Amino acid sequence: MNTFSDSNADPHSMALSWLSVLHNQPTAAEQARFSQWLHADPAHAEAYAQAQVLWELSEEPAATLAGEDAAALDALLRKMDASRPRRLPRWGAALAMAACLVLMISAGLGWNPQRWADDWGADYVAAPGQIRNVTLTDGSQVTMDADSAISVRFDAAERHVELRRGAAFFQVTHTGEPFVVQGGRGQTRVLGTQFEVRLQPAGAQVTVLSGRVGVKAAADAPQQILTAGQQARYDRERTGNPQPVDSESQLAWRQGWLNYSRTPLADVINDLNRYYPGRILLLNDQLAARTVSGSFPSHDPEAVLAALKSVIGFEQYDALGRVIVIR
Repeated sequence: MNTFSDSNADPHSMALSWLSVLHNQPTAAEQARFSQWLHADPAHAEAYAQAQVLWELSEEPAATLAGEDAAALDALLRKMDASRPRRLPRWGAALAMAACLVLMISAGLGWNPQRWADDWGADYVAAPGQIRNVTLTDGSQVTMDADSAISVRFDAAERHVELRRGAAFFQVTHTGEPFVVQGGRGQTRVLGTQFEVRLQPAGAQVTVLSGRVGVKAAADAPQQILTAGQQARYDRERTGNPQPVDSESQLAWRQGWLNYSRTPLADVINDLNRYYPGRILLLNDQLAARTVSGSFPSHDPEAVLAALKSVIGFEQYDALGRVIVIR
């Protein structure tokens, strides 16, 4: 059955599908079918108008997301079929953007190849909006932030946890074997502690609530020792010096609160994306650099955005209940 002639299909998804066709050299027959669909129901015209607004607002970030998704999906396919590597076909820029938008909205969080790739082989996963508590086989407790994934490998030589996505807070039971958390290329080695590891674009951030940890940017890199009330970040090459922080405030997400002190809005939006059932797109670089201070409930990202909007004064567009565009 031709998807574009299905009268029972959701008009918003159909509108985005038609956008992908019309921006990718449509045939005369496709143009005729689009005209027929557009005039068949006033709801179709309204949905198409909304889709056009979303397209114009989201062109650059959607194209970026589509490219990232294509690369992530290719990596996932390679993991699933290592004996017969497959590559995704090259998408036209317009088709890639449209496909990203269609799948983002019509399938919601079901479409996220990067999440699939992270979860492939993970032992524990926390869904978007979910704080999950896990007890490991040695009795250690892990509290996973929303939209996070870990894999666990215990053997006689070492207890090893890989943070594949998001963030996790660890309360480690002392058994005599080393306990190491890998995040990116770096690692955090327990010296007796409660601590968080949070992935960053180029590495990770480690925050210590009690005890001590040793942090390395790579297995052969120098180690920094962090104690209670300290935080450090590492990238692919080096570990920054420990900085004093209010650990309880930084780790309040475990109780459902997001606390910020002069934090760039871009970082706040990244956090909210883990709790929102869709995507929040921030399109203004100057706005992204604006700093935010305050305490917000993590369970209601839209209320947080409303509070930020009243203070900062940005423009916000909601599209189909799945995408929020800020500029």
